[in-house]
Amino acid sequence: QVQVVESGGGLVQAGGSLRLSCAASGRTFSSYDMGWFRQAPGKEREFVAAISWSVSQYYADSVKGRFTISRDNAKNTVYLQMNSLKPEDTAVYYCAVDPAGDWGSVVYDYWGQGTQVTVSS
Repeated sequence: QVQVVESGGGLVQAGGSLRLSCAASGRTFSSYDMGWFRQAPGKEREFVAAISWSVSQYYADSVKGRFTISRDNAKNTVYLQMNSLKPEDTAVYYCAVDPAGDWGSVVYDYWGQGTQVTVSS
């Protein structure tokens, strides 16, 4: 089992920034592929960003150029730096873990409880 805990959400004005953190348990964190997803009220959960064990990154078009995903293997933590936030970024943000580390076929087996991000206009 991998425990996943997100933090860093909050209320911010449009144009502002937040950094989300996701701590995942396990001695092989450096081999995990990690992802961020979000779900706004009344909408389906959607992909935001992902980072592979080899630090390849992938972003949804809606956040490209504004969000940056990174990882610190020494801290078993992945980050999502969110800049130039918009009201439409308001959602619960979830961190997900694929412990298999197969970047060509990512399957997220473990999920956190989510952290709320609210962007006011």
